[in-house]
Parts: sequence; C-alpha cells; structure tokens
Amino acid sequence: MSVGFGRGHALYCILMALSKSILPPLPAKPPAAGSDFHLKSEARFLADLGSRVRELRARRGMTRKMLSNEADVSERHLAQLESGEGNVSAVLLRRIAVALGASVAELFERDSPNSERNKSIARLLRQLPAHRTDDLLARLRHDFETEEKTRRSRIALIGLRGAGKSTLGAMLAAENKIPFIELDREVEKEAGMLLSEIFSLYGQSGYRRIESRALQNVLERYEHAVISVGGGVVSENATFDLLLSNCYTVWIKAQPEQHMSRVMAQGDVRAMSDNDEAMEDLRRILEAREPLYAKADFQLDTSRDTVDRSFAKLRQAVERPRS
Repeated sequence: MSVGFGRGHALYCILMALSKSILPPLPAKPPAAGSDFHLKSEARFLADLGSRVRELRARRGMTRKMLSNEADVSERHLAQLESGEGNVSAVLLRRIAVALGASVAELFERDSPNSERNKSIARLLRQLPAHRTDDLLARLRHDFETEEKTRRSRIALIGLRGAGKSTLGAMLAAENKIPFIELDREVEKEAGMLLSEIFSLYGQSGYRRIESRALQNVLERYEHAVISVGGGVVSENATFDLLLSNCYTVWIKAQPEQHMSRVMAQGDVRAMSDNDEAMEDLRRILEAREPLYAKADFQLDTSRDTVDRSFAKLRQAVERPRS
C-alpha cells in the first residue's frame, strides 16, 4: 500500500534507512530532535538528495519543466528539492524516480553502479595464484583481440545534437560504402510513430526502452555500418554498454554555444525551446554526461574546425592500424 507523507520530517526518518551511504554513522545515543547535530544531518541529507536528482535529470537531458510534466510534480517543488531547501512526499519522490527512469533507491546512491562489480573482480584476482593469473590474462587477451576486430567494423557516433554526427557520419559511410544509420529513425520504425509522439505517449523512459530494442536490431542486422546515436544513450547503462561492446565509439563534441547555435540553425530546438535557462540546462547536461561520453574510444571536437578538417580527423581515428 502506498502511503504519502505531507510532513518532511516523517519522510526524512523513513528515507534515512534507505540512504546509509549518504549519512554519517549515528552516535550510540540518538540526538534529540531539533539538536544541532540532527539539523545538520537533515540539511546534508536533503542537499545530497537534491544534488542526485539534479544529476540524474541532467544525464537524461531533461529540463526541470520536462521532469515536472512527466512526474506530475510542480516546478516549484522540484526547484526546492534540487536546491536542498524543501521536502516532497514519498509518493511524489517515487513519481520523480519513475520519470527519471530510476528506482527510489538510486536517488540515494553515491557510488558508481560498477563499484561493487569492480571490487568483486579485484577480490577474485587477489585470490588467484600467479600461474592462474597469467593464464587468465592470456585468454582474455585472445578473446579481446578477436572481439575488437568485429567491434571495429561498426562505427558509432555519440554526443549531443549540433556537434556534427549526421554530417560526418554520412560522409564516413559514403566513403567506406557501408550503410549510414540514424538510430532515431530506427526508433521511429520500431514504434511506428514519430519521436514527438513517442515522448508524448510513453515519456522519456518509454523512448529509452524502444531505443534499446532498436539498437539491438541494428547490431544484429549490420556487420558493417556507421551509426549516429542520440546523446541520451549514455544515461542507460545497459544500452550504452551494448553500444561500447559492439562498436568503435567516437564522441563528437563541441562547445555549448555551438551546440545551441547549430541546432537553432536547423530550425529545431526541441527540449531547449521556450526555456529561459536553455543554455544553463545545456551546460549542466554536458557536465553531467562528460564522464560517460569520455568512455568512447575517441573524442573529436568540432568546435574550431571546418567540416573537411573534422572529417579528416575522424577518418584518421577509425583507420588507425589495428594492433
């Protein structure tokens, strides 16, 4: 049974149990309500929660208005939550998590999703004797080199709109006489409707599910291809891992001002339309996604180069000897 709490302190007490990694260990004797320690802990808790919501929103490329509409939560409540200055009910927090494509627990995570997996791998390696470690490395190297040759046969271009993915991707595909695929068009085929209709009917989380299926279909159909992928793919771990594992990935990037001006020159500002804070939203999105985009095999900054010069750099990157 879902229960909503109108009082912030009641919600705080419940959510504290879900967020032990955020709050410091409590002393043996709980501090009295209203004490200086208690108030500081609450303030830190709310600040960390607001920061996490803001980070997840930016990674998914959502403005505050978009999240407000999808979660059915007022922009005022979201602004207070993200600034660490207000509380929302448990029900509203659940709506926000769903709209972000996350679980409520993820709103309180501080470690990276892969941290536990990395720790497990490290523990396993420490337990192996030296001769077993050498054997394991040899087998991994053989498997990696075989898979790398296959992976290099597909080139995936990632990054925000306006960096030059479509222009450079079409040029690269034409020169190599292989298909050029824009994943957004494949998503539309998969859903049987336009992107605007997908977002309107299913929201961002629904779009991401269709995008994952569309990418899987493309990888199964094409052994050689250049694929232009929407910038938000990095916000879905499973989909992004699938892309990184099966394609040589290039982050096509530019300065925020150039992203904005190029998209506006195309006559389509989509999520940035009628938003007075559009540039700040764009900067925040780039900042939040930068560590994820940086997982790409190669980074190409098109900010100061002509199309021809950028294409020459891209061609050189994808044609490097496979050692």
